[in-house]
Amino acid sequence: MSKLCIATRKSPLAMWQAEFVKAQLLAKHPQLQVDLMGMSTQGDKLLDVPLAKIGGKGLFIKELEEQMLAGNAQLAVHSMKDLPAVLPEGFAVGAVLARHNPLDAFVSNTYTSLDDLPQGAVVGTSSLRRKSQLLAIRPDLQLQDLRGNIHTRMRKLDEGQYDAIILAAAGLERMALASRIRSIIPAEVCLPAVAQGALAIEVLADDATTQAYVDFFNDADTLACIRAERAMNAALEGGCQVPIGAYAVWQNGQVWLRGLVSSLDGAQQIRGERKGSADDAEAMGKSLAAELLANGAKAILDAVYGRA
Repeated sequence: MSKLCIATRKSPLAMWQAEFVKAQLLAKHPQLQVDLMGMSTQGDKLLDVPLAKIGGKGLFIKELEEQMLAGNAQLAVHSMKDLPAVLPEGFAVGAVLARHNPLDAFVSNTYTSLDDLPQGAVVGTSSLRRKSQLLAIRPDLQLQDLRGNIHTRMRKLDEGQYDAIILAAAGLERMALASRIRSIIPAEVCLPAVAQGALAIEVLADDATTQAYVDFFNDADTLACIRAERAMNAALEGGCQVPIGAYAVWQNGQVWLRGLVSSLDGAQQIRGERKGSADDAEAMGKSLAAELLANGAKAILDAVYGRA
């Protein structure tokens, strides 16, 4: 019997995602033995500091990759939006699963939508991308950091620390918390994070055996859209320190990619879009990034990163 071990974070959502992949692996390859290795990463432990200040989302995957390099795990399952634009040498995205809901969700015990919030309402989110776009339409809002797993964030809302919180719709749906969503925020109001809603399986680049086991997961439509989004992000050298949004969808047989770079306060928003074939997905992403940079995004990025 062949054996695979999946490295995963211990958070409830990460464990759901790993179990989801395990179940499909076993259904496709009944001869496999699939184990889970749950870990608490640096990103899970440092909950009192905004991610942008402590190294970004790479903190959620480094320990998992170390277990893969040591031979203790053959693959890792991630929310694809947590994967850096460029993976460390020796690692590869083995598969991209069909995308779940890519949009952001408005969650509140009192109000039904962003428009319903009173002046000066307190909204919880640690995402600079969300903060900047919310401030662009509602500069009166008090945006406060919100870290922790989904259940921790919901508890803080229920304790009255926030009037509303913004979370990824996909995570709430996976955790059977869709009933807590008061409204979905349209992409026109808040462009999602790069690859939001998609799951990725990370493998060692030279591990052909594991790659063969996970090939069936790949969803061609999702992969084309994600390739466009990640190519744009990589060309912008995007990370947690700067508000960047990207959203690609299939429309009339083409990939429609929208992109955004925003100043932290939302006062400047540089937007653009591209449409093209799946074969051109990466080229579209790079082209859109170049356009955004030329139209003002370079100045925003230079300011955020402290570049002269």
